[in-house]
Amino acid sequence: MHKAPDISFDVASVLNRGCRDYQEDAIATDFPIGADFGYAVLSDGMGGHAAGDVASKIVVTEVFSELKFQTSDIKGLVDNMGEVLRSAAISANECMAAHASSNPQTAGMGATLVAPVFIQNSLYWISIGDSPLYLLRDGRLRQLNEDHSLGPHIDYMVRSGMMPEDIGRNHPDRNALTSVLIGEPIERLDCPERPFQLKDGDILVVASDGLQFLSNRQITQIVSDNSDRGSAEIANCLLEELRTLGDPEQDNVCFSVIKVDLAKVADANIFAPELERPRSRPPRAQTRPIRHDEVVEADEAGEPVAPELADARNGSNGSKSATTPIFLRRRWLATDGGA
Repeated sequence: MHKAPDISFDVASVLNRGCRDYQEDAIATDFPIGADFGYAVLSDGMGGHAAGDVASKIVVTEVFSELKFQTSDIKGLVDNMGEVLRSAAISANECMAAHASSNPQTAGMGATLVAPVFIQNSLYWISIGDSPLYLLRDGRLRQLNEDHSLGPHIDYMVRSGMMPEDIGRNHPDRNALTSVLIGEPIERLDCPERPFQLKDGDILVVASDGLQFLSNRQITQIVSDNSDRGSAEIANCLLEELRTLGDPEQDNVCFSVIKVDLAKVADANIFAPELERPRSRPPRAQTRPIRHDEVVEADEAGEPVAPELADARNGSNGSKSATTPIFLRRRWLATDGGA
């Protein structure tokens, strides 16, 4: 009997083209039922005719397949998490470089990456670009990963009084990326060495920047108001709010909602009750010492011999020599109980 994991994940994903001609976002998740680990890999492609959709698929495929392979040894993965995540990102970047080299028409394609990995109550991640990883805890929304765009720099200038707020909010360079997977050396990546510790009731949203057409206040309100509902309902509410917004410039939107439940679960048995092996078994048979006068002779075929024939074999007085060994043949009846 195995102890059931003391954590569970409720996960739902959304992929929508928005008002764009191409779907350049890609996402893949793996949260096996009954396991205490899982991960999501999301990429926002860039390039349009330069194959941004291909770039995002390359990134998701490379990183997802590496994590799938590594989760066959969870302890080994935990011990080498940073190395595994960085290696997967570099491999995806090299794969894009090889594709662009073989297909010159795709030169200039690129993609972001954000990949959170959940193991028990520990959260690891790697991110490159501006795709956010949000955490809602106690009614407050915060972005866990770094934003590799000019947005944070512009916000700093606004807070410092170097730029008016209205100009900063609508600055044309807000979404200019400072790091991205484009087949060239990666400028910056965010991959903390120490995991972030999750709490019961945490809700995480990993997304492309298409979700940021909603303000942080709107995202907080929607997720908080529906926190007691399933992840699929929360995801649907976020998507409906984007549709209600009706922005004609709505970008591709892609995100996963991940709810964390750390409630303890009692020991569970994966076998049906009728197949469960009892903790203790009654003895199959009771034995006692055999007295000499109870021994029944048997012939070569194993059949009992009449007492008078046995006496004839052993001598007229019906007794054997004290040195004559007694051999017993036993017939065993197989049972289906196992040992």
